[in-house]
Amino acid sequence: MHADIHLRLHALTAAEAHRAAERPRPVRKSPALRVQLGWHLVELGLRLATPADRPVGLAA
Repeated sequence: MHADIHLRLHALTAAEAHRAAERPRPVRKSPALRVQLGWHLVELGLRLATPADRPVGLAA
C-alpha cells in the first residue's frame, strides 16, 4: 500500500472515530436493578439502626 493511501485511510478512520466518540450514548436504565439496589439499601439501613442482639430479615 502506498504511503499516501495509507495516510488518507488513517485520516478517514480517525475522523470517524472522533465523530463516534462525540455522539451522546443513550443511557439505559434498569428498573429491576434500581429496585433491588433500593431494597439492599433499606436492609443495610435496618441493620445499622437495629441493636446487635436482634437479627434483621426482610420477608419479600
